[in-house]
Order: sequence, then structure tokens, then C-alpha cells
Amino acid sequence: MATTVQTARPRLSPALATLSLLICLNLLNYIDRYILPGAQSLIQKEYGWSDERIGALTTALFVFYMLVAPLTGWMGDHFRRKPLIIGGAVLWSLATLATAWVHSYWALYARHALVGVGEATFGIFAPAVIADFYPERDRNRILSIFYLAIPLGAALGYIAGGNLGSMFGWRAPFFICAIPGLLVAALYWAFGTEPERGGSDHVRSTRDRATFRGLFTNRAFLTATFGLAMLTFAMGGISAWIPQFLERFAGLSTAKAGTLVGAITVIDGLAGTAIGGWIAQRWLRTNHRALYLVSFWSVVLTLPCGALVFFGPHSWAVPALFAAEFFLFLNTGPLNTAIVNSVSAPVRATAISVNLFVIHFFGDTFSPQIIGAVSDRSNLRLALGLTLVSLVVSAVILGTGARFAPVLESADGEPAQTDIQ
Repeated sequence: MATTVQTARPRLSPALATLSLLICLNLLNYIDRYILPGAQSLIQKEYGWSDERIGALTTALFVFYMLVAPLTGWMGDHFRRKPLIIGGAVLWSLATLATAWVHSYWALYARHALVGVGEATFGIFAPAVIADFYPERDRNRILSIFYLAIPLGAALGYIAGGNLGSMFGWRAPFFICAIPGLLVAALYWAFGTEPERGGSDHVRSTRDRATFRGLFTNRAFLTATFGLAMLTFAMGGISAWIPQFLERFAGLSTAKAGTLVGAITVIDGLAGTAIGGWIAQRWLRTNHRALYLVSFWSVVLTLPCGALVFFGPHSWAVPALFAAEFFLFLNTGPLNTAIVNSVSAPVRATAISVNLFVIHFFGDTFSPQIIGAVSDRSNLRLALGLTLVSLVVSAVILGTGARFAPVLESADGEPAQTDIQ
């Protein structure tokens, strides 16, 4: 009698399945965040709100993001992160659905505040979960892939806000990630995996890497955090106001400005994030400071391009914006990896929450509103020039931080192998 040989079907590894779902959630996170900049001129036309008031909506999101971050960071180091991630995704998706009932400034303000609470869970836990699946030398490569969702999500948000908002009213595009967010949250509940905390760490845990108090003497962590904060001030201000800048100074329509910024963001974001991660991964083979150095040069190369966008001839604004965004995205994977690698598993979620509090408090929480206030009193071109000052400060901090980059060692104190098998 013939025997039947059954062939086992290949299964998706827990790490890859979890990473894929986290990438989907990150994509939806950024779609939702960037719908407002794409649609905000439509909102202003309907209600007549000033630039300062419209900028304060982004401030609301990040204020509540910051307020919740310390608590969620502590929770992430003491409880399972899977249900916390699911809860955050469900909260921001429901808040997005609630946009249908928004008909006043304070209702829209409250909506953004709730989204900030939901996003505070995901932004803290996702990098910590990924770090527990992959060792230090692989994290730059993996996190660079994870953060590819930022430019793609931002681009889709800009395009949806400008185009769907122009066709169907500004509330319509906010629905774009409500149902998908709930769906992906359900998939994460079914297929996401909670990794062993610290299971892939090789760098030795020291007091400054493994304790809460140590974070405030950990120079690798502090320089990466404050360098990113100054960078975030610029990125938050530019992303919130660049569509309207192109409307006012380049003569583009709302839909065309949103589409153009979206297209530039997705092309530059994908290319810049991928190339920056690749450069840093190769450079790490010979220089443990590579994560900081790639981030430093990313900011330095952005500066002259940004100056041309804001103060150059009108005909140069779009090509200069294309170059500036490409250079700006080079640091995405390396700088976030530098933050994750600067600490050990016992306080990683807490460290990420501290990092997020700092970068948003000194960065994009107030920069859109500050730029809006300066614009009301002068013009948007001069107001956006403030972002160039913050980029200079960022470059100085990141250049200094390269001196404190941790040497990637194995648990026994020997240098870690360059290639992880």
C-alpha cells in the first residue's frame, strides 16, 4: 500500500509576521497624521480660522501624545505590549471615524487630542518589539524597512487630504484609515507575536543603559534624542505648512500642492530612507559611529536645499524641495536605530517614551503653531526660515553625539560579529 508523504507548508516566521503588521499600522498612523496638512486650506476656507489656530490642531495631537507617553513607556516595560498596541490602534481609528460629527474648532481639536493618545502607544511599543526580535547590528536594516511607512503614509495623507477633500469635502479623507486601522488591529491580535524581552540584545547592560536614572547620564541616548528633537522641529513645521507655502508662493491649487508634496514625499521618503539605511549598514562594518554620522550628514546636506526652497526663486522651489526631502530622509532608520541601541531591554520602552516626549516637546508639538503665529505677523516664507535654524542646532548635536556611540559588543565583552547568521 502506497504511503502518502505530506509536505509541510512554509510558515511565515513570527518576527516577519509581526513586523509586517506593525508596518501596516505605521502606514495608517502616518496617513491619518498628514491628512490635515493636505486639507487644512479647505478647512480655513470654510471656517476662516487663522494660521495660528490651524497650527494649534497639530499641537493638540502632540501635547496629548507627550502627556500619555511617560505612562505608556512604563507600561511597555512591565506589561505585554501586544494588547497595548491593539488598544491604541482601535482608539485612533475610532477617533478618525468620529470626524463625521466634527463641526466646530474645539470638536476638531478634541479629535486630534484623542488621536494623539492612541498614537502614543504604537510609537513607543513598535520599535521596542522589533528590537526584541533582531540583534543590534541588524536593527538599522529592519527599522529602516519599518520606517519606509512614514513617507508612504505621509504622501497618501497629503494626496487624500488635498484631492478627496476638494472633491467630497474636507471630512471625507479622514475616513481613509479608520476601517483599515480596525482591520489591521484585528489581524495583529490574531497573528502578532510578543517576543522575549531583551532576547536579541548583545551589548552589555550598564547602569546608564539599563536604568531610568541612567538615561539622564547616557550621552549616546541624550545626543541622539536632542539631535532628533531639533530635526523634528523642522520636519514638523515643514510638513504642516509646505502645501500652503506652495499655494501662496508658487501659485499651485490646493489639490495640486497636496499631490505634488505627496509625490515628492513618497519618492524621496522611500529612496532616502532605503539609501540612508543601506549606507549606515555598510558603514557600521568599519565604524561603530556610522548611525550618528549618517544622520549628521543628512542634516548638513538638507540645509542649503531648504534655504533655496524658502528664499530662492519661485522656479527653484519644487526642485529644491525634492532634494531637501531626499537628504532629510537619509537619517530616518539610522537615527531611530541609534536611540534603540543606546539602551537595554529593561528600560527600552521607557527610553523611547522619554525620547518621544523630548522630540515632540522641543519639536513638532509647537513648531506648526509657532510658524503659524510668525506667518500671521510677517509671512509664511520668513516663518518657515525658523526651521533652518533648528537644523543647524541638530547637526551640531548629532556631530557631537558620534563620539558617544556604543561599540556593539557581544554578551561576553568581545566585539560582536559583523555579520549575524
